[in-house]
Amino acid sequence: MRRGVLSFAMSVMVVGASVAIYGGDVISQSQSGEVQLQLGHEFFREGRFADSLDAYRKALKSAGPVNIRAARSGVIQSALRIADFPVARIEAATLLEESPEDPSVLATYADALWASGLFEEAEGRYRDALAKAPELARGLHGMARALAARTKLDEALTMAEAALRHAPRDLEMHHTLGSVFERMRRYEEAAASYTNYVNLLPNKDRSEKADWSRAEIKFLKSFGQRVPFEMDPGAADQIYTIDFRLRNDKIVVRAKVNEGSFQDFVVDTGAESTIVSRGTAQRLGIAPVTYTLSAGVGNAGLRGLQLARIDSLEIGTLKLRNIPALIKDPPMRDLPVKEAESLSPLALGFSMIIDYRTKKIVFGKHLEPEESDFELSMRMHRLATVRGMVDGKHTANFVVDTGGEVISISTATATALARPETGRKIALKVFGSSGWDRDAFLMPGVNLAFKEIRYDNFPVVVLNLNAPSALLGFELGGIVGHRFLSKYRVGIDVEHSVLRLKKLG
Repeated sequence: MRRGVLSFAMSVMVVGASVAIYGGDVISQSQSGEVQLQLGHEFFREGRFADSLDAYRKALKSAGPVNIRAARSGVIQSALRIADFPVARIEAATLLEESPEDPSVLATYADALWASGLFEEAEGRYRDALAKAPELARGLHGMARALAARTKLDEALTMAEAALRHAPRDLEMHHTLGSVFERMRRYEEAAASYTNYVNLLPNKDRSEKADWSRAEIKFLKSFGQRVPFEMDPGAADQIYTIDFRLRNDKIVVRAKVNEGSFQDFVVDTGAESTIVSRGTAQRLGIAPVTYTLSAGVGNAGLRGLQLARIDSLEIGTLKLRNIPALIKDPPMRDLPVKEAESLSPLALGFSMIIDYRTKKIVFGKHLEPEESDFELSMRMHRLATVRGMVDGKHTANFVVDTGGEVISISTATATALARPETGRKIALKVFGSSGWDRDAFLMPGVNLAFKEIRYDNFPVVVLNLNAPSALLGFELGGIVGHRFLSKYRVGIDVEHSVLRLKKLG
């Protein structure tokens, strides 16, 4: 996060503190704590969240009386803004111990759980908070996110609008309302909500989330009167079946863009949108609208890519029009394979079934639930994730990623396991959408559980997922890819928020 200069108000505050020191030789512990608390508030208002976190922490450590609850809440909110999710969760748990019945504290704790990727636990705490205070803005906002993650978009919209009625100047709530409108394909209203969010930002805010929002506003407005993801009448009620083939443990289908010829697309549920290479975009007349930030596995971390609109996309008998897309421009260099085109039925608004035995994909807006051996609760918060348990003690969320090859955990999850350092790591050469992950390594002897599905004494790949976690706004615990999914007939049911797995006969 880029840092700006001090505001005039901040300068006045510092001068006031200097006078206190000059007049009394040394500031009292009580004054020190209160000064740090006020510094924290001012830094936070200016969007200098790393500085506000430092000030709030100093306020907490002061020996004299200070508003402990305000300081601890400041630590939590600042930590969430800079994606220091473990700190936010630890301090929120302490805050809850101090005030277990306070509804605003319950909502704050739920925010920290949400940022840790524990969506189900967070939803429970939001409900607890609203049971005590039905008009609590933070509780309503949290429930809006929770309902949207379960694809209950009408209910999520009602909650988000109610939250804003009670806290109209809370910029985060405008952002959440924008995301709900965007999921509902109401782009004009989404752009208006994101504009409200940007207008409420501190003047010096140049965070990644702010940059993303400015680009998204421009992109959404570029649709004008076009209907995003437009289909012919009746097409949304149909079920579609396409063949696929496996190539390097990835699902590959044939699709056609902008009336060109059919070409290969990787089916990648770990991506938020349809992705095309620079060459394909130039060849088929896909013009960029603006730049945005993307993040994935690799040492590049955050990566600038171009947002664009595809005029038409054909997959089997389905034809869609006005499809949001990313152009991989500039392309990554020094990768062992060329960056491929990819699409995700989930990002296109469909549930899907993947049968690795017959090599067929079935997708549609509404799929009848099938018999399964395992059902995992799933949340669709930008990406589809399921809960897993690591070493029997650490709950984490895992992205359901058909574009990935292995089962992996994040460096944050590996650190949380607090395993004794053996002095030896099995280094791996791993590359992803953001280049080579030069810190990747193999961790043997891990116990993984996804409800009844168990992997005991299992070697997992450890990946640096800090950049995508920061951009998504919640901590990614890991990824389940081909090695996990290919043993089953896989049903990714967005409508009912469940991942169904049927063992292949």
